[in-house]
Parts: sequence; C-alpha cells; structure tokens
Amino acid sequence: MPRPRKRLTGAAGPDKKELSEKRIKTKNSENASAKLESPSPQMTSTSKNCDKNVSNYWLMKSEPESRLEKGVDMKFSIEDLKAQPKQTACWDGVRNYQARNFLKAMKLEEEAFFYHSNCKQPGIVGLMKVDVQFVRMMKRFISLGELKAYHQAHKATGGPLKSMALFTRQRLSVQPLSREEFDFILSLEETESS
Repeated sequence: MPRPRKRLTGAAGPDKKELSEKRIKTKNSENASAKLESPSPQMTSTSKNCDKNVSNYWLMKSEPESRLEKGVDMKFSIEDLKAQPKQTACWDGVRNYQARNFLKAMKLEEEAFFYHSNCKQPGIVGLMKVDVQFVRMMKRFISLGELKAYHQAHKATGGPLKSMALFTRQRLSVQPLSREEFDFILSLEETESS
C-alpha cells in the first residue's frame, strides 16, 4: 500500500491559508503599513497570451489496420469514423502528454486532417472537425512520401512545410498545424501526385 506523501518543510496546508500569505513592505514612505501578497499564481502577460500560439488546425493520426494491444484492437480508420453515429467519435488512446495537451487545447469546430499511420501507405485521407466529426474524404490520397518531398524542398527554400511537426515530432499522434501548412496541404489535393 502506498504511503501518503509528506508535506515539504514549511509548506502550508490548505487550512493554514492565512499563514501562507507573505507580508511585503511597500517602498512608499507615506504608507508604512505592509500589504498582503497571495502566493497563488497571478495571470501575467505571458500566461494570458499563451493560447495565441495554439493552433487552430490539427493533424490527427490513427491506425487503419488491426493491431492488438493488451487484448484491444487499436484499429480506427476514416471509414470507422464515417460509420459512427452522427459520424462523430471520441478520440482516445492518446498516451503522450504533449499530444494530450494538444487535445485539451482543441476547440470545437477547428479543422483537422485524418492521417493513417503505421500502415503500408501512410498519409492524409480525410478532413474532420473537432469534436472529431467526419467532414469529407480528401479528393486524393496525400502520401507521407509526397509530404516528405515537399518538406525537404521547403527546408531549403523556406516554404510552408519547412518546420511541420509531422517531420520534427514524428511520434506525436496529435499535432498542431499552422494556417500556412494547412492551406498548402489542402491545395495539394487539387494537384496531381508527384
């Protein structure tokens, strides 16, 4: 049986709120009284602006082929999403903390690409919106190889896919996309595959 965690020396418990406040003397000579400062975190300008860096577009990976893990089939393809009631499903099984944080950062109606991973032909197969609802199939399959070729070219020339998370953080199952990355990939469905 696990032992309860010990409180750090000098750490105030929840019932000792009055003692946990610090007394800070003001520099104003007219007011010699001390003001109370609460140790609770205050909203700073950086914490207020932290959501501005969060993406409005996403790439979400799933495995279209059967694979058993602890007796559970991990298969979930875009066809499975289309077959769900209201074409909406819960996106679960995410274990990576950064990917979980990205899931928490998502807002309803944000757009995402459905990416088939861990299969013979990985790539982008469809478009969905957050609350993970099917929107449509891509007009054509956009393979990982094609995206990688554009990524390599853009690294040299400075195009929109130069720092795409699909190549810099390959293991993440949920990845943010910039507006430029999303628009460029969406435009690829209108062109012939290379």
